Amino acid sequence: MTTYKFFSWIAALFWMAVIFYLSHQPGSASSNLSSGVVTALLDLINLIAPQVELNVETFHTFIRKNAHFFAYFLLGLLSLNAWRSSGFTGLKQLILGLGMCILFATTDEIHQLFIEGRSGEVRDVMIDSAGATLGVLIYSLFGYLWGSMKEKTLKRK
Repeated sequence: MTTYKFFSWIAALFWMAVIFYLSHQPGSASSNLSSGVVTALLDLINLIAPQVELNVETFHTFIRKNAHFFAYFLLGLLSLNAWRSSGFTGLKQLILGLGMCILFATTDEIHQLFIEGRSGEVRDVMIDSAGATLGVLIYSLFGYLWGSMKEKTLKRK
């Protein structure tokens, strides 16, 4: 196993562990964490644009759901990189990368059913899947562009 392949998988698995850790927190701890983030963001918004009025509950929901999206966006990037480092390309790489993320999102929501004060929501699986899909697509796009640039450079030589 190459060093790059090893660290690609370590990065993806580490990020999955972070997501699992955050999902394993009881509802009160999770709410306190997100409330702290929301309070800091609201303070920043009030400093920059004091005339802006936000519904705190709506803003809190927006931040929590975007946290899902961006956590799985990053997982999409990391998972596709791990599969690519293992020699998978094309459609197979996309299916494995995205499939891994969607399966993890689904099992993570099921896991939350057993955590005090938490719930498993299909809506969250959809948000997670959308984030992972965007991560996979962006990784693929940049991979394609990078490959095209390398090919053009080699043709010039």
